[in-house]
Amino acid sequence: MHNTSHQYGGHPYNRQISLWLLFCAGVIFSMIILGGVTRLTNSGLSMVEWRPLIGIIPPITDMEWQETFAKYQQFPEYQKVNHGMTVGEFKSIFMFEYLHRVLGRVIGVIFLLPFLFFYFTKRIPAGLTPKLMVMFTLGGLQGLLGWYMVKSGLVDNPRVSQYRLTAHLGTAVIIYAYILWVAFGLLSVSASLNSSLNSVAQGLKRFSFMLSGLIFLMILSGGLVAGSRAGFAYPTFPLMGDSFIPPGLFNTDPVWLAIFEDITTIQFNHRILAYVLFTLILGFAFKVLRNGIQGKLRTGIHCLIALLLVQVTLGISTLLLHVPVALAAAHQGGAIALFTVSLFISRSFSNNITTRL
Repeated sequence: MHNTSHQYGGHPYNRQISLWLLFCAGVIFSMIILGGVTRLTNSGLSMVEWRPLIGIIPPITDMEWQETFAKYQQFPEYQKVNHGMTVGEFKSIFMFEYLHRVLGRVIGVIFLLPFLFFYFTKRIPAGLTPKLMVMFTLGGLQGLLGWYMVKSGLVDNPRVSQYRLTAHLGTAVIIYAYILWVAFGLLSVSASLNSSLNSVAQGLKRFSFMLSGLIFLMILSGGLVAGSRAGFAYPTFPLMGDSFIPPGLFNTDPVWLAIFEDITTIQFNHRILAYVLFTLILGFAFKVLRNGIQGKLRTGIHCLIALLLVQVTLGISTLLLHVPVALAAAHQGGAIALFTVSLFISRSFSNNITTRL
């Protein structure tokens, strides 16, 4: 059986295409962080119109700013939260959301133009074009999902739905992961294993895939924390208030709804996932290093451990300091970075094992 990473047959333009995809992934990483900052600064509802084609130019003159501000004043966030806000204060929140939307358009351009170049110069290996088209389509749908999320906060309650926010974040991460997976495959990233370790590597491969899935689940859990503002509750660690298991858990009818809507339960679940991941990642790293696996994969394991420790520190600090913008954004970035390394490790095992079968 051939490795899926080699299905393009050592195509001479694999490296060029992979570097382009990695660059796109890097910009999407920035987009995710900017989206987090937009949420943390309560800027996401400042643009009350969606103009995907002609909305690239922001207000410039005083009259244009007054007109834009007047539109904002017609919606619940101004009337219930920011009543009395000045135009100058409005400009600061508007620019975060504006830059977030513009960066989305920029991503579309830096993906589409190189894709057309590679396609018409016949540099794309057979079988890759459909995957690239899926990436572009998902990116367009993500823009629609972003506006669907914003619309949920332009009604009576000036807050976006935590369901839609989590879906928007999760879709961004899925697109990011898919691009990285394909790029790593083009680079033929693989583990450096002795043939005697191949059976061990099968187990490690399954373990690495499970970790990547759990980290993605943790990111979705973080989306629920952000959307419900559960991070502001129980700013204590390791206890939640006076106990490890706080009163009121799953206090909804039906019970399962607490996972998505009860602030206490949402933060508790996020913490438990963190404990589970901390234990599993260290156990996985120990198993890999104990088997003497070398090369880039070993470096990846060291990066995974380092990022795990940084991420735990950021998470606890964000909680104890009542969710400062800089720390919370860094915590979100740390989650994506941890996920990135886990994908690299999973791809490394996958490539190597499939090659040897």
